[in-house]
Amino acid sequence: MLDVGKWPVFALLPPEELRLIRQACVFGSAANEALYVTVNDEVFALGTNCSGCLGLGDMQSTIESRRIDVLCGKKIVSLSYGTGPHVVIATAEGEVYAWGHNGYSQLGNGTTNHGLTPALVSTNLINKRVTEVACGSHHTIALTTEGEVYAWGYNNSGQVGSGSTANQPTPRRVSSCLQNKVVVNIACGQLCSMAVLDNGETYGWGYNCNGQLGLGNNGNQQTPCRIAALQGVNIVQVACGYAHTLALTDEGFVYAWGANSYGQLGTGNKSNQALPTLINMDKERMVEVAACHTSHTSAAKTQSGQVLMWGQCRGQAVPYPHITHFSSTDDVFACFATPAVTWRLLTVDGDDYLTVAQSLKREFDSPEISDLKFLVDGKCIHVHKALLKIRCEHFRALLNETDEEAIEIHQFSYLVYRAFLEYLYTDTINLPPEDAIGLLDLATYYRETRLKRLCQETIKRGISEENAITLLSAAVKYEARDASDSG
Repeated sequence: MLDVGKWPVFALLPPEELRLIRQACVFGSAANEALYVTVNDEVFALGTNCSGCLGLGDMQSTIESRRIDVLCGKKIVSLSYGTGPHVVIATAEGEVYAWGHNGYSQLGNGTTNHGLTPALVSTNLINKRVTEVACGSHHTIALTTEGEVYAWGYNNSGQVGSGSTANQPTPRRVSSCLQNKVVVNIACGQLCSMAVLDNGETYGWGYNCNGQLGLGNNGNQQTPCRIAALQGVNIVQVACGYAHTLALTDEGFVYAWGANSYGQLGTGNKSNQALPTLINMDKERMVEVAACHTSHTSAAKTQSGQVLMWGQCRGQAVPYPHITHFSSTDDVFACFATPAVTWRLLTVDGDDYLTVAQSLKREFDSPEISDLKFLVDGKCIHVHKALLKIRCEHFRALLNETDEEAIEIHQFSYLVYRAFLEYLYTDTINLPPEDAIGLLDLATYYRETRLKRLCQETIKRGISEENAITLLSAAVKYEARDASDSG
């Protein structure tokens, strides 16, 4: 499950719907548009539907989520949006779909009519597989598996990289000095584009009046230019804010350049920088940089999982990287960016850092690295001896005396015993009140005082006229005076 609790636009969704969300995106001028994908690969949208950007086939706003049928089952791997807004996605099959605002041909379909439903972007991309898309305010760039970049849409500053400032109505390969190069990462500011090559070189093109291309000057560029100042530095990721750029090196350093009126470069002052400047990160190694073309906020994540933020944070200018308590850079944008929109597609990621508690919970009753199993009512429960010894005195004594790999249990039911073992992994109990009585019996037997208290609370909460007699007699039997007093 993806936790979208920090994004207010999802606040009205019922809990059973929230539990199904696997990917999400929040966008729009007031963070008032949202798209999400469920575990069943269904795609839903909600919000004000400005310029038809929800892809629902109309321009009606919707406070309840509606399904985008044409995208269901498509497996989205990359998503970006502009300020129109227009939305562009790449699917696992390498196809590109676009919809929403199209005043500058940013949907790549050769027209300037808004697109109310997702449409395949096919010109020049038919035999290409696109892996990543990025949008500026009104232009789009796409990266293929072969490392080629295609661009289309608004081109007033050369951000399409075609060598002119004429808008580009359909996808066009960005060539000139990228001709025989392999690009591995792309990003867009409002009016500029950036690309990182497989050899660590970085190229930029488009608007440059704030120095956001990192070239040491303020002239716009109509074709890609290599950032010569980073010669010998291996860049692995770039992120673009409204008019500033962040770059991460293979050694975990962060460089920044461009606009700095909110301290978004993290240099400690508010002077623009037309050349890449190394940010002081207190010797911490960084593994990710984050920025979004809609805001002047910057964030980064350290190797140890700490998240830093700087720049415009809820209207304040924060000129130095500031340590937060967040666990992901996404949270910085949810809580401190203006507008509070996602800087990338939010995704439940298998590589996500898990806390100790989350890791243990995940391993409960999983045979993969288990070294002990309990057999109860003919069913198996897989556990780990070390954890049981750490968590329970009874098991510490029992397991020190035996090296059995399977232990049979007769005096408790499968349901109750499994709940007990799960409690040792999670610190919570997951049982209806009537079964909690059996667990209370077990807690008494094993002298697990905290577990006893949890069972009593569960039983108390579950008392109703129908089951009061059953629960009461059980409570009396197990001397749970607290529960009988509350009857």
